[in-house]
Amino acid sequence: MKTLADVQAGHPFRGSVPLVESGNAFALQMRDLSPNGEVGWDGLVRTEVDTSKAVQWLEPGDVVFVARGARNYAVCLREVPKPTVCSPTFFLIRIKSKVLLPEFLAWQINRAPAQRYLASNAEGSDQLSIRRPVLEALPLALPPLQQQHLVVSLAEAAVHEERQLHALIRNRQQQLDALAHALFSDESQAN
Repeated sequence: MKTLADVQAGHPFRGSVPLVESGNAFALQMRDLSPNGEVGWDGLVRTEVDTSKAVQWLEPGDVVFVARGARNYAVCLREVPKPTVCSPTFFLIRIKSKVLLPEFLAWQINRAPAQRYLASNAEGSDQLSIRRPVLEALPLALPPLQQQHLVVSLAEAAVHEERQLHALIRNRQQQLDALAHALFSDESQAN
């Protein structure tokens, strides 16, 4: 991957991200990101970053990789609506090659072959983490761009189908709860 993308550490906050009401930036943290690619932009913490030093502002097309914890996954940022940096729990991956789509890279990192590689190279006893050289050495398949677009479309369709399925399940549970409530109310009135 090293020849296709730059891997950088997240913004070097010391300790937890400080809340600064009138800050000049927002911080993307693990709680703001879900493995299915959703970003809770409205929940980001406002903070202050020193702009006299180089700041790696997040940009559309960046891939953020969760480097710490039991689950290591990647999310491609399609939009970045605010001036945002990522916390040190992430690696920021910025594509530098025209032959790799960022969405395809995130998809590939999240699939079983890459996940096996990452799990076998994770380090730490209290909290597992992936070191930068491990991520940079991740073996990648690089099909033609047309095929990458097709895979990304298929993956997006699968996420959409999963959301619809969960909505149907929630709806059915609400129907059953309403039925149980109605039956209980009818039974209570009969006594």
